[in-house]
Amino acid sequence: MDDTMFILWKETVSTEWKREKASRNRSRFSTWDASLQVRRHKSGPCREYDFPLRRSILPPRCVVVKLGQRNILTLDNVFTFEWATDEVLFYTIQENLKCQKVYRLDLTQNGSTTRPVYEESEPDVFVEVSLSRDCHALSITCSSRNSSEVLLVDVSDPRLEPTLVQARQPELLYHVEHWRRNLIILANTGPGQEYQVIKAPLSEPSMVSWDTIFTPCLGTVIKDMDVVRDHCILVAVTTSNELELIVVPLSRPREAYTLQLPTWACVVETKRPGLADQRGALEFLISSPVRPQVSYCLYPEKGLLSSGTVDRPSPKKQENYITARLKACSQDGTIVPVTLFHGVKCMKDTPLLVHVYGAYGRDVDMQFSPKKRFLLDQGWALAYCHIRGGGERGLAWQRQARVEGKHRGVEDLQACLSHLFSSGVYSPSRTVLTACSAGGVPVGALCNRRPDMTRAVMLQSPFLDVLGTMEDPELPLTVEDREEWGDPAGNLEHRLTIASYCPVCNITPQRYPSMLLTAYTDDNRTPLAGVLKYAEKLKEAVQIHFNMAATSDPEPNIVINIQPGANHIGSDDWESMLEEEALQLAFLYKEMDLEPPCPPWRRKR
Repeated sequence: MDDTMFILWKETVSTEWKREKASRNRSRFSTWDASLQVRRHKSGPCREYDFPLRRSILPPRCVVVKLGQRNILTLDNVFTFEWATDEVLFYTIQENLKCQKVYRLDLTQNGSTTRPVYEESEPDVFVEVSLSRDCHALSITCSSRNSSEVLLVDVSDPRLEPTLVQARQPELLYHVEHWRRNLIILANTGPGQEYQVIKAPLSEPSMVSWDTIFTPCLGTVIKDMDVVRDHCILVAVTTSNELELIVVPLSRPREAYTLQLPTWACVVETKRPGLADQRGALEFLISSPVRPQVSYCLYPEKGLLSSGTVDRPSPKKQENYITARLKACSQDGTIVPVTLFHGVKCMKDTPLLVHVYGAYGRDVDMQFSPKKRFLLDQGWALAYCHIRGGGERGLAWQRQARVEGKHRGVEDLQACLSHLFSSGVYSPSRTVLTACSAGGVPVGALCNRRPDMTRAVMLQSPFLDVLGTMEDPELPLTVEDREEWGDPAGNLEHRLTIASYCPVCNITPQRYPSMLLTAYTDDNRTPLAGVLKYAEKLKEAVQIHFNMAATSDPEPNIVINIQPGANHIGSDDWESMLEEEALQLAFLYKEMDLEPPCPPWRRKR
């Protein structure tokens, strides 16, 4: 790609991001400018002290400021933090990707004191602090992949000492909110070990006192919970893979009701407590990969849901976007959801960009992206495959595709692609697969099994050497990740299972799709060595295939984009981010043999 073409793509990406920035600045709820400088920002209850966490490629440095005066104190490597009172701050420290220590900072007129509050002994447990929505209780949550334990601090108690809610048990996950001297608990004690809502008295919070007050109907999956005044508000996914709100009156739980969100909504993000909470309302944002955040306000007492977009014009061409919810049938008969975005006029051989993740019980990323909206405007279709291993269909959805079940995620991805191709609109020769981090596993495995199902692949910080990584206990996440991938060093069955799908282990001489692999030199989550090992073996296999095969087909392009830094999900630097996205767009258009769009400075007004 010549320099002129790269500059064109970089200017295109910059224009799309600036357009979104301008749109956000018109919103009453804009946080765009602040987010470029400050990652998190919290004031004490009486707003006497402020605690900004600066955004940087270096370890985060936090500054405690007394409003109207100079800096008081700086804290390094802080991961989560909450004010218990206006003079007492609880926070956690992250070291080597692990977060296992909680500290308490007491501020006085004469200075400050810091003392440890809690230290986790289990190497696979991650610790964080959070404040209840009513600001009456502070939680210290200790979570592993399959269990959790919460210690609660009653902020009305001058001692501010943590007490245990429920001791951890294998496969027991729970989260805690506070309501009128009771705890409202979201726990996976429902049918099929899925989440349901429980109430327990603050004075006796253990499991023996748990009383179930709401269980969702079969097929509905709870994704999040908030408590606003006397109502528990749940974000849930229906059997048709659409988002809805479930409102549970805590004094009358049998009168629970549901509110449908717009059919295009893919992400719900609740706002931190503010003036709306004082009015008994919940403010939240909804978005999709191609629609920017739209503010909504829920008044649970009235059952009223209102949009807060009066001051913000609707995005242009928004009415031309169609959101389709599809269902693919996997090899074992499981129905796998697929979310598809396309224009009103969807022509044959429309270029298709397919996204996938499928690990750790996390959903595939469907946050708004100016780049994705740009591709949609340019005639592309975008598909999101909600394969097993992710969390889209609940906790059982993840359990089915961890350790010995990892092959199911690969089968699900293949089924999703086959379903998309069956429409006759999309085809393998016009399809690109993209994923980040652990999403590289099903993509890499499918490329080994069925390289003919995609034209090209884009992977960011991909996890490709599963066997080599999980055999190395010195890496920071190996012990923690054994619950997800298995322990090949100590379990022969696990080793054989991993070896059967690991992308690096199954490369063979054949025609692979072109690939763009983006990696970071100091990324400890997916080490650069694994990406380089994969790329080297892949190039060698491709070369052997083309030396042996009598074909005039061009060789695939294997591009490795190595960036400096310890990032895992993209650069924090504006120029570097533009260059990465410009390279991705250039790769897409080159591999699909498409004409690039008109440069932004030449577009008609």
